[in-house]
Amino acid sequence: MANNLPLTIAVLGSHSALQILKGAKDEGFKTICICVPARKKFYEMFNLADEILTLDSFANFEKIEDELIQKKAILIPHGSLIEYLGIEKIERLRIPHYGTRKILKWEADRQKQREWLEKAGLNLPKIFHKPEDINQSVIIKFHGAAGGRGYFLANSPKDFYKKIKKHPNEKDYVIQEYIVGVPVYAHYFYSQVKKELEIMGFDKRYESNADSIGRVAANDQITADIQTSYTIIGNIPMTVRESLLPKLLEMGQQVVNVSQKLEPPGLFGPFCLEMIIDHNLKITVFEISARIVAGTNPFINGSPYTWLKYNEPMSTGRRIARDIKEALQKNCVEKILG
Repeated sequence: MANNLPLTIAVLGSHSALQILKGAKDEGFKTICICVPARKKFYEMFNLADEILTLDSFANFEKIEDELIQKKAILIPHGSLIEYLGIEKIERLRIPHYGTRKILKWEADRQKQREWLEKAGLNLPKIFHKPEDINQSVIIKFHGAAGGRGYFLANSPKDFYKKIKKHPNEKDYVIQEYIVGVPVYAHYFYSQVKKELEIMGFDKRYESNADSIGRVAANDQITADIQTSYTIIGNIPMTVRESLLPKLLEMGQQVVNVSQKLEPPGLFGPFCLEMIIDHNLKITVFEISARIVAGTNPFINGSPYTWLKYNEPMSTGRRIARDIKEALQKNCVEKILG
């Protein structure tokens, strides 16, 4: 498709950039990839970026902001943007931004996340307010979008204090009930143009060493003092039993509805509810990502659900680009900027 649309799609070269760039090209946009010099050759290999801009560090994004504005670029947020720039710097950016940027602070702060999800009526895991309250298996999660890095399990105050010593610089964490079940990551898209919520797909994360520890005999785990960790290495596509889909769609809509009151105009574009489904099919939501997640990357050519709806390849990256294109066509671009 010829690049003839008046806006340019820009994205940091990390996380889900390839998918976003591919989707933008498929919808007829010019594209810009911003990356560190060491990654430039990699992104050139795919020929998805019409232009590649380099920065010595993503944290210095403001150095190229004027250039991006002159090129009529719109920035697409993802997890690496949040991790490298931080919420305060993102809120100060002058470049047009897809989505409600103020909603990102509700993702980055687990207390604010919980307030949001509770108001949406979702079932949430129990929170322990201090280590001395631990009387069951818990998972300790650090704030931010670092892909599960550093998370650990504990089953008593003594166990907690032993393991937290390995994270001397981490002061901001949550102690959360550990629930046994299947981790499911549900991908949604809410269009501010169409006022419609869609289910885009589902994934399961492959986490190290939580998912590989089963290959080590129990005696060897004890002898080697192997500790469970949850750094995300990759993503595995899933389909969910069809009888659960209406409930999952309803949950996503409740989250959107509450967001519109918390931070008008509310959450739109892609987001993800991260949940555990137990043997009784009880759904417990433990986190929300208020932007595209890397778990959508297995669906570059679309998921079973987007194929059913669109009957053409439709990744989350392409769905973002189509939402922007439809806003241009309807002369309501302000609806997709926040």
